[in-house]
Amino acid sequence: MTNEIVDQMSFNLVKAINNTHRNPINIILHAVGLVLYCIALYLIADDLIGEGQKMVLGIFSFITAIGLFLIGHKIEGNIRAITIIIFLKYIKSKI
Repeated sequence: MTNEIVDQMSFNLVKAINNTHRNPINIILHAVGLVLYCIALYLIADDLIGEGQKMVLGIFSFITAIGLFLIGHKIEGNIRAITIIIFLKYIKSKI
């Protein structure tokens, strides 16, 4: 039962995400943003563990990545279709 729900959720989320990422510029901005997002998470985690002193660079990379995601959606004309909003709408529809 649980696997069926997860499979259904994954399929619906993937479909919603694919439908809101059609513009090639949006896709490129998301690709660059995803790389920056991963780098930001690494830098922040590295700083929190105590291995480095890159928190400011990590936060800057994180904010830049989110900005690229938002710019991509603005270009596509679906600013309200960011992944977190789609996910929250999905959860709300199931409650």
